[in-house]
Amino acid sequence: MINEKVLGIILGGGQGSRLYPLTKDRSKPAVPIAGKYRLVDIPISNCINSDIKRMYVLTQFNSASLNRHIKNTYHFSFFSSAFVDVLAAEQTIKSDKWFQGTADAVRQSMQHFLANDFEYALILSGDQLYQMDFNDMIKKHEDSGAEISIATYPVEAKDATSFGLLKTNEENIITSFIEKPAAELLPDWTSDVGNQMKAQGRDYLASMGIYIFNRDLLIELMSNPDTNDFGKEIIPQAIDKHKTFSYQYEGYWEDIGTIESFFEANLGLTDDVPQFNLYDEKGIYTRPRILPTSKIAGSILNKVVIGDGCLIHAEKIERSVIGIRSRIGKNSLISNTYMMGNDSYETLDEVSENNIDIMMGIGDRCYIHNCIVDKNCRIGDDVRINGGKHIKDVETDTYMVKDGIVVIKKDAIIPKGTNIG
Repeated sequence: MINEKVLGIILGGGQGSRLYPLTKDRSKPAVPIAGKYRLVDIPISNCINSDIKRMYVLTQFNSASLNRHIKNTYHFSFFSSAFVDVLAAEQTIKSDKWFQGTADAVRQSMQHFLANDFEYALILSGDQLYQMDFNDMIKKHEDSGAEISIATYPVEAKDATSFGLLKTNEENIITSFIEKPAAELLPDWTSDVGNQMKAQGRDYLASMGIYIFNRDLLIELMSNPDTNDFGKEIIPQAIDKHKTFSYQYEGYWEDIGTIESFFEANLGLTDDVPQFNLYDEKGIYTRPRILPTSKIAGSILNKVVIGDGCLIHAEKIERSVIGIRSRIGKNSLISNTYMMGNDSYETLDEVSENNIDIMMGIGDRCYIHNCIVDKNCRIGDDVRINGGKHIKDVETDTYMVKDGIVVIKKDAIIPKGTNIG
């Protein structure tokens, strides 16, 4: 079943500098999460689970791996109108510039959108972690008679300055909006968010960057070449002229904007009852891989998520996410770590023929704590990585420390006996 009324538009974001070095060679939506998925799988899966199966993903930075992932993952029937297409920034007669913002990305791609029949454009971010039934949001958009709907989320004061905040009337119609207000302005922007949210100190309604636009209004708004961003320009200018509805969402939602938020969101999956539930009938879709089951020998595991095809001989792994095809050697201790895994296996013959001193994965007798290990890394025997607030931010050719989290860069080789932290 396909919801023919709605067209999904997923924004790949800009350079993703706050997620560097994870975005050094890939776009934000292509960053691996939860040991087997990519960030872009989240909004795409939410759309598919809501019967929205016509989607465009807009991107411009390091899009090769994203293109490859989508091409290898999202296949629909030949007799279906469903699709997931990547639209990279392109030069045209009308524009020879990169995307200048979220609205400009949509504007430059309008010719592709308008080749489809739809009543509503559902505009999503490609770097958020949540599970939402968009059908409910669309129904309330229709019932309210709104021209624009914005998904909103109650946040605390410490987070409020990082979001666009809004206020509504009794019918949840947005009456005012401010983008990333200064802290001294916050007392004027509290909202009635309900008793449960208020008890948690979440007194401010923040925009989630999830929008529904009526088709005709989107065409009208995109005809103005002087507006480049939804949060900074389109929404503040539109709410006085066009009926704008607030759809308040109170489930789990995490904006994956920084290394710290990315790290905590992944480790949160190891909780007994994780806030982001992968174990649901309507799950998250990703590339199907033909991998063997993981093999574990002599290891103590406590609150660990392990992907397919791993070979683990560690002494102990605790509160960690271990990605597909990971290899961990004997007597190693791993804690508070997200290991993304490997893109391929490495045979003993290959190691011998290529004179490889350090195999892909984590070697023997290693201690790894508070660490993100990107794809295809080689960590030698007896390496000690002890992340934490005691380490200053620093960057080298092979790793980076950010907010106490040690990030081993993709394809990095960490020599035997290295000590970090």
